[in-house]
Amino acid sequence: MLLPVGPALGVALVVPLLFAVAVAAWASLGRAREIAVAGLRAALQLAAVSLLIGWVVHATGPLLGFLALMFAVAVRTAGRRITPNRTWWWAALPIGAGSVPVVVALLLAGVLPPRGIALIPVVGILVGGALTATVLGGRRALDELRTRRGEVEAGMALGLLDRDARLEIARPAASDALLPGLDQTRTVGLVSLPGAFVGMLLGGASPVQAGAVQLFVLVALIAVQAVAVALVLELIARGLLHRD
Repeated sequence: MLLPVGPALGVALVVPLLFAVAVAAWASLGRAREIAVAGLRAALQLAAVSLLIGWVVHATGPLLGFLALMFAVAVRTAGRRITPNRTWWWAALPIGAGSVPVVVALLLAGVLPPRGIALIPVVGILVGGALTATVLGGRRALDELRTRRGEVEAGMALGLLDRDARLEIARPAASDALLPGLDQTRTVGLVSLPGAFVGMLLGGASPVQAGAVQLFVLVALIAVQAVAVALVLELIARGLLHRD
């Protein structure tokens, strides 16, 4: 067992969390409370999932319900990170259009077995990647449009459509949301060993098998994030997702 479950594990989890909260407070980052709440929520949520996962993976109804819950939470989280108004629900489009077709294609190709024990982690990785790309792309695009509002208005004054003027300004900023995924893919095996690779090794797979699975996850993740960024940018350019 890599990490024995017991009092020592509790201490190993609490100390880094408190340290992160203390550093955020000391540096006046404004995120100390969020860090503490995120850590506590993660502990509670993972405890609940650990208790339910054995039942969920063997029953179709609960499995589909769990996957739907994952998607709904991702949409809510991403949407609220981008905007506080009612347009947040548009985040469902980039997250869904990015992750659902990839999962369906993998199932149809036989690469991903239609079993809960395989579906849950893969769908979680892809939906999580779409969530991250949507949040980063959406926030960067809206921040850029607010900062450079005069340039957008100048473009429209020159005859550009509203959508085109916004795209010209927001596109470079939104594309930065792809950088974390690109850097992870470019440095995999050299800087870090991602979770899928390590999990396969701990599960008894050979290094070649683990590497193949990790490569498939990274490539699928790039596709998901590219679609998510492109669609959230389009929604913002059309004024469907906004902060006004």
